[in-house]
Amino acid sequence: MLHHRLDGPADGVPLILGPSLGTSLAVWEPQLPALARHHRVLRYDLPGHGGSPTDVLADPAPGRTTVAELAAHVLALADHHGWGGFRYAGISLGGALGTQLAVHRPGRVDSLALVCSSARFGEPDGWRERAALVRAAGTRALFGATPGRWFADPATAATGIGSRLLADLAAADSAGYAACCDALGAFDLRAKLHRVAAPTLVVAGSRDPATPPAHARELAEGIPGASLVEIEGAAHLAGVERSDAVTAALLDHWGPADGRTDEGAVRI
Repeated sequence: MLHHRLDGPADGVPLILGPSLGTSLAVWEPQLPALARHHRVLRYDLPGHGGSPTDVLADPAPGRTTVAELAAHVLALADHHGWGGFRYAGISLGGALGTQLAVHRPGRVDSLALVCSSARFGEPDGWRERAALVRAAGTRALFGATPGRWFADPATAATGIGSRLLADLAAADSAGYAACCDALGAFDLRAKLHRVAAPTLVVAGSRDPATPPAHARELAEGIPGASLVEIEGAAHLAGVERSDAVTAALLDHWGPADGRTDEGAVRI
């Protein structure tokens, strides 16, 4: 079973939060206090990340791991806690797992939020190359490029949460990280987005180089009735860099946002 943590009232609305590649469940800490007021929040770590071992995977060898397998692990967590239906929000790869579940297990996902995610994360060759690099040299080989992908403002990498997430990347198991790269490379749900029935919010970072706003627009246009919010001045980890704006968008999606607004969030 994936390592996970529960927060919020025991009788709160079930909510699962999925992290992005290279991070841990800590990536959701900026949103946790607000979301845990009325939700029973479950945060999890991807295989080889945080507290989740790589050996939860059936076979972490090159090309074996899929988003469908990773999503099945998330569904196993919901089953473990007796959750028939749940709300789901995910960042990047975490969002892909939510889309996978919404398409293939629609009765389980009551509401969906996709943060800096995509229906297809670029060409498979790029992910195969990154997976091979990490298998050979570890995740520290990514340190030169990662801060610029995660944060539009370089200073964010030096903050407490920024430093912690970069430390999580350094500590990630190379086989687990590479297996998640394999899953991203093979993922493509563009032709099935119309099957998502859950009310869906798509959040984009205006300066996200990993999943640019065009990826968010493709999700919002493909998912019936989806809404799109673009966070100004944010890169891939928009929820860390512009935490108030992302939190407000999520609260607005799931109910009243306590009367708060944030000028950095532009609803399209």
